[in-house]
Amino acid sequence: MKLIAADADSTGAKGQNVVELANDADPRTLALDGVDRIDLTFPKFTDGRAFSQAFLLRRRLGFQGEIRATGDVLIDQLVQMERTGFDVAVLRDDQNLAFAQAQFDRYRGFYQGDAVTVQPAFARIEKELQVAA
Repeated sequence: MKLIAADADSTGAKGQNVVELANDADPRTLALDGVDRIDLTFPKFTDGRAFSQAFLLRRRLGFQGEIRATGDVLIDQLVQMERTGFDVAVLRDDQNLAFAQAQFDRYRGFYQGDAVTVQPAFARIEKELQVAA
């Protein structure tokens, strides 16, 4: 996941078709043709609707472009953001980039499947064993 400091984020993306989706909007109503990036907003760190939006965009709608987290984005949310389909997070201005990156080193693998790695660990291991045999 790419991390961006709040002061380094530019709202406009040159040469990209960017959609800013409000956290109460249904992503299933979007026309995704030609969309390069979707910005999902966390108005408060306690409002997790953007997690559901990202998951819907990745898994159900098959969106392959960039999904960017904006707003009240804290370090504690980053691993879950990545697992639900976000590619980029624009950190709140009081968050430290180095500490944020350390979150990904802390949690290297998960038993459950998610938006990025759909199969759970037991299914991935079983498949690897079958290929090796």
